[in-house]
Amino acid sequence: MSYEAIVIGVSSGGMKAMKIMFSHLPKGFKTPIIIVQHISAHSDSQWIQLLNGTYTIDIKEADEKEKIENGKVYFAPPNYHLLIEKNKTFSLTIDEPVNYARPSIDVLFESAAEMYKNKLIGIILTGSNSDGTNGIKRIQECGGLTIVQDPKTAEADYMPIAAISAIQPDYILSLEDIIKLLIKLDKQ
Repeated sequence: MSYEAIVIGVSSGGMKAMKIMFSHLPKGFKTPIIIVQHISAHSDSQWIQLLNGTYTIDIKEADEKEKIENGKVYFAPPNYHLLIEKNKTFSLTIDEPVNYARPSIDVLFESAAEMYKNKLIGIILTGSNSDGTNGIKRIQECGGLTIVQDPKTAEADYMPIAAISAIQPDYILSLEDIIKLLIKLDKQ
């Protein structure tokens, strides 16, 4: 099975987790990664520019109507929900927050599940709320692969525990083992 996209939801402790992940992804990693990281609505996007120059993978903020390309990591912009359209482009909205969050992990995951079906990998990492629980459930219902960080290894375990209580994920792994699995799946 080859996958067409990876969506990741992350909150508290997320920047540390992302830095670990990006430092281990090899040059030539091709599956696009789309991330909702809960950040301040007033954040400037300088942190993404800092990340982009540090790792072998191209990291950027998603833009309205931008076509999703292999080999890139996209972050939802601050204070916008990020959705994936049928033509594999991004859509940004300022609809009401979901689970007190905008961007919302659920919004991204649910739109990605509808678009990619069983060609999607959904991942819930460290976080301290339940955003992403409905989205990971939808990914599973659509036949996608579901991965949740082992709560014992998460900086904030609430989000992984909420996801595990909602579904039986395909994998519950440490961050390091998630990275190894993604590298293996990307080569298929």
